[in-house]
Amino acid sequence: MWYVVLLFIAVLPLIPGPLQSPFAQHVLVLTLLFACMSQAWNILGGYCGQVSFGHSVFFGIGAYGAGMAVVTYGLTPWPGAIIGALLAAIVSLIISYPCFRLKGHYFAIATFAIVEIFNRLFMVWYWVGGALGLDYPIIEEGWKNFMWFQTKTQYYYGAFGLFILIFSFVRWMEANKLGYYLKAVRDGQEAAEALGVNSTAVKLTAIAISAFLAALCGAFFVQYNLRVDPPMVMSLDMSMRFVLITILGGLGTFWGPLLGAAILIPLQEYSRAIWGGLGGGVDLIIFGILIVLIVTRQPKGVMGFINLLTTRFKATKGGDD
Repeated sequence: MWYVVLLFIAVLPLIPGPLQSPFAQHVLVLTLLFACMSQAWNILGGYCGQVSFGHSVFFGIGAYGAGMAVVTYGLTPWPGAIIGALLAAIVSLIISYPCFRLKGHYFAIATFAIVEIFNRLFMVWYWVGGALGLDYPIIEEGWKNFMWFQTKTQYYYGAFGLFILIFSFVRWMEANKLGYYLKAVRDGQEAAEALGVNSTAVKLTAIAISAFLAALCGAFFVQYNLRVDPPMVMSLDMSMRFVLITILGGLGTFWGPLLGAAILIPLQEYSRAIWGGLGGGVDLIIFGILIVLIVTRQPKGVMGFINLLTTRFKATKGGDD
């Protein structure tokens, strides 16, 4: 299944027809990017059960890392992306250690506050461009600077590479000790500790990895948009998008973030394209209805529906035999 999906994604922009248009490829790029970001969040929120609304902070740190490397220091974005990702992991450990003393909705509320703090800090921090942000100069196209002006195909395959990195890690994690520890903490922290699991160390590991991968997504985002400012990346709206995409697709499941992004991102982009300013909120209305239906009918998201249908099909087939 994994290799079939990879092959399908690899050839998707090469299929003749509507997908060859620049706008369609733009939607494909964003779908892969938000699938990656939601999967990064899923490590902490889905597998470990620590629902965070502060991941846009790590996303933003990665974006500013790559952006400052290019705009401020005249470098390629690659060292900035790595430094930003490492810095995001360090920041996540610093701010999450005291927050993990809180449980349930108290932890979630604390992460709301963290987003607002960092948003205001970056708005007045002159070194990172303040409220005006950073605008990219016109520099040479190519993989060296990870920048193209005439095509989106390279951006798509850059997002595909990020997709392989993050989803391959999660696939490995599910089959190894780390994945079992995360699920144990999620399903019952006290029970996991009674069995010898250090829940604090497990949660700190999860948020550091999650923040590192989220920052890499932020670095891609700034290269794709060629500018960054605090409202673009460090906002509750951005954080909520990662959370809701994962819930829609299936919280704590491998394919959930991809399914959620494949539904939400095309819905969002095409509604804006079709209805323009009048359709600015149509996607949110439809998405809100979908979330209500998912939560009330199938809390495990789209993956829950798929698993249910698969189980019923197997049962019917077995009965026929």
